[in-house]
Amino acid sequence: MKEAIDYSKKENWYQIPEITKEFDTFYIYSTMYFGINEGDPDYATLDNAEMLAGIDIEHAIKSSVFEESTNLFIPFYRQSSMKYAAEIFQEDGSIDAALVGMPYGDITAALDYYFKNFNNGRPFIIAGHSQGAAILRLVLKKYFKEHPDYYNRMVAAYAIGYSITKDDLAANPHMKFATGETDTGVIISWHAEGPKNVEANAPIPNVIIAKNGIAINPLNWKLDETYAPASENLGSIVGDEKTGKTEIRDIDGDAQVCLARGTVVTNAKAVPNEMTDLAGPQCYHQDDYAIFYNNIKDNVAKRIAAYKAK
Repeated sequence: MKEAIDYSKKENWYQIPEITKEFDTFYIYSTMYFGINEGDPDYATLDNAEMLAGIDIEHAIKSSVFEESTNLFIPFYRQSSMKYAAEIFQEDGSIDAALVGMPYGDITAALDYYFKNFNNGRPFIIAGHSQGAAILRLVLKKYFKEHPDYYNRMVAAYAIGYSITKDDLAANPHMKFATGETDTGVIISWHAEGPKNVEANAPIPNVIIAKNGIAINPLNWKLDETYAPASENLGSIVGDEKTGKTEIRDIDGDAQVCLARGTVVTNAKAVPNEMTDLAGPQCYHQDDYAIFYNNIKDNVAKRIAAYKAK
């Protein structure tokens, strides 16, 4: 591993907030660095332009969901390229080997600094998306097992866009998956896809969805296949390509867990098909947060209220 990042330096954080809330969120961003050109390194440097531009977009449509209720901390980290993670998956059937070095090391170093210097004993949420959620899965397995004093203050872990599996839970009894809308100390996870993925039996496992994955419905907060109509969606966040601004819209974002695939199926409109070569004709990976944006915001507030009421 290369020299550790000094998280005492402000420039190594995307965001260190002013403390105005009783609760924090520590957020791990998703894959921004693709590394598809000849000679591209396997891991991004902290000044990688592709990664830095992507984090701004991620904040607008994903991590900002936590800012109404919490103080939002976001460290920079040296993430794996999409290309390298896909290569590791082809070899191992998992991307863990691409993450356990620099990405995990950077995030745990940031967590060490955060808890010792920023957190000041406040309860917290930890969250991420895609590669960020995959690293969060490793943090839940190892880091919090080694730091139960921190883990006891965790309101919830939003590991969205990467599978938490039944095998993960069986091997790590300290990890608990959410069973409803307001339980605390639990993991919340799903991956969004369209019905064509189910019809086509799109491949699982892939780089973002594992076998035996668990998903919770982000509209009715159930683990079974109870359908939640779009009328239960409080609003999706959509970017305007012309202005670059975001707004909340109704895009018919319904939701139903597919137990066989460990995913959430939605008929949401205006959602692009992404990663079709890896995850099927209606992979909505980049919009795991966006489709259910206001419901996540509402759920964060409810879990915090439940934590305070304990």
